[in-house]
Amino acid sequence: MLLCVELMFFAVSLNFIFFSLFTFNVVGQIFALFTVTVAATETSIGLSLIVISYRLGDKLDYRSLISLRG
Repeated sequence: MLLCVELMFFAVSLNFIFFSLFTFNVVGQIFALFTVTVAATETSIGLSLIVISYRLGDKLDYRSLISLRG
């Protein structure tokens, strides 16, 4: 699911870039930069959850991720 969200972020950022090139405006490129930053942050959070789950019990399944809620 995280990969789908990231692909949507990159599609939106490409739209921002193309529309900013079409209208000769830099604001779309700035929004694209923020969108790529959010996508990278989301990926790093997902990767850290997988690493924590692996360290807790050497298994990667959905139930171990639910146990991280607290």
